[in-house]
Amino acid sequence: MAMPNIHPTAVLHPGTRVGDDCVVGPYCVLGEHVALGPRTVLHSHVVIEGHTNLGSDNEVFSFACLGGKTQDLKFRGGVTHVRIGDHNVFREYSTVHAATADGQATVVGSHNHFLAYTHLAHDVRVGSHVIMSNVATLAGHVVVEDHVVIGGLAAVHQFCRIGRHSMVGGCSKVVQDVAPFMMADGNPAESRFINKVGLERAGFSADVISQLTKAYKVLFRSGLTTANALARIEADLGDSPELRHLVAFALASERGLAK
Repeated sequence: MAMPNIHPTAVLHPGTRVGDDCVVGPYCVLGEHVALGPRTVLHSHVVIEGHTNLGSDNEVFSFACLGGKTQDLKFRGGVTHVRIGDHNVFREYSTVHAATADGQATVVGSHNHFLAYTHLAHDVRVGSHVIMSNVATLAGHVVVEDHVVIGGLAAVHQFCRIGRHSMVGGCSKVVQDVAPFMMADGNPAESRFINKVGLERAGFSADVISQLTKAYKVLFRSGLTTANALARIEADLGDSPELRHLVAFALASERGLAK
């Protein structure tokens, strides 16, 4: 382990905690309650404030702002947090805002890649292995499960959920939940088909992909109500972890599925 490499022009509060082997580039500004895990790299002009904790091996590019005060007008003060895992990349001008209510947190997992100008609003929950392309935006309280791809300029409405291994097309307006394993696109976004290429690349078997294709047709193309479609999926398509997750996700939806 080596001491962190902090550029002399960087401004760190005496309370800032910087882990071993970190690099803090020129003109970065880090607040009192900021903690950087080992081997995290901040390029020039990064601002991290608030009660913000980054795990190990993160990389943050120029002009990104992490941990800023929520933009939610309901904010009434208190201590709010941003918690970020390991091995994430935040490209230029990315923003991650703290939660709104006292004691709450905006939470980001690990191994994510947030491209330039992406925005994660207050109280967002992002899993792991997520890619958000340039200018993609998550509004407050959005939940993004693991292995999701969100295309450039896409916008996700407050309280929506994006299911695991799904893909949201560029420029889409997401106003309802995107079911796991699906590909959604449009204004407003609709579920077009399963995310076949993504599932193949992730190593899903041909049998599972076939099963999910049948489930897609029942859930989104049969004309059945969501409740009846889910009942038919459970009765007719057998049992697998993927189908169980799809059904559970749909049953828990409060905004409805993007059909």
